[in-house]
Order: sequence, then structure tokens, then C-alpha cells
Amino acid sequence: MPRVKTFNEQEVLENAMNLFWEKGYAATSIQDLVNHLGINRASLYDTYGGKKELFLKSFAYYRNKNISGLKAFFKVHPDVKEGFKTLFNIAVDEAVNDPARKGCFVVNTTTELIPGDTEILHILSENKITLENLFFNYLQLGEEEQQFGRGKDLKSIASFLYTLYSGIRVIGKVAPDKGKISKTVDIALSVLN
Repeated sequence: MPRVKTFNEQEVLENAMNLFWEKGYAATSIQDLVNHLGINRASLYDTYGGKKELFLKSFAYYRNKNISGLKAFFKVHPDVKEGFKTLFNIAVDEAVNDPARKGCFVVNTTTELIPGDTEILHILSENKITLENLFFNYLQLGEEEQQFGRGKDLKSIASFLYTLYSGIRVIGKVAPDKGKISKTVDIALSVLN
């Protein structure tokens, strides 16, 4: 008779994501995962395949959650300039108020696993393209609604703003000075004036 799973797979992914985010992929052992997730090794291997597979699934969970959150955020912020300002201010607050200084899971994964892991490189490249496209579509909305002048290179601005968004998390780990980071955001958003 097959064993019945006594754990919530979604909850396990969330907890695994947080552990990988905090410790990094290489520093997280199978025993760390077993202890942190509260499941035995057999269940971990049977359900997720192993450490790498669990990492990839938890990273996909993070990406999907992040992308869904951004889509929902943009929908409820029709003023594009104010929307980006609010988005970046939230990112600044999260970066400077995180006592663990975890930074961004995507950025941490990039610096830890690239260039050695081509599978992760592909996933991270897709993530960058997806987020830049979300930013681009949001900028197009602002242009269509005449919230800023036409003729701007929206693709380049989207790439620039994505870079800023990622960079906020890096700077927050190194020098969590809210005033300085907020001024940087204001200067960056002046491209929409």
C-alpha cells in the first residue's frame, strides 16, 4: 500500500525557497533541507527528486509568485510613474529593513551559480526577459495614456528600470542607506519626465 503524504507540497516549496534564499544553493545540505522542511529524506527524494530538483522547483515557485505579484501590482496602479515609484520604494524598504540582508533570490542565484550552471543561466535569462517585458508593457500603457511624452525608447527604459530594480536588492545588502537609495530611484525615474 503506497504511503500517504502528510505534508503540504506548496508549503514545503515555500520553506525550501526561503532556506535556499537565506543560505544559498551550495551551503544548503540535504540534511539542512530535511531539518528545515520537517520531512524525511525518502519523502524529499520521492516528491522532488533531490536537492537540485527541489531548488529548481522552489525557484520556479519564487518566479511565479514574483511575476504574478508584479502583474497584480501594475493592474492596480494605472499611473505608471507613480506605480514605478511605489514599486521601487517597496523594494527599497524591503532591502533596508531586512535584518538578514538576504537580498534578491534571483540576484543571489545569479552570482552563486552563473556561469557554471547552464540550466540556471537559461532560467535566469528567461526571468530577465519576462520582467523586462512586464516593465515594457507597463511603460507602453503610460505612453498610450499620455502620462509622459511619446518617442521614448521604452525597451531600453524597461531594461534600465529592471536593472535598477535588481540593483536595489544588491545595494541593500551592502549599504542599506534608505535616503541614498531613494535618491537614486528619483534620479532613475526622471527618465520618464
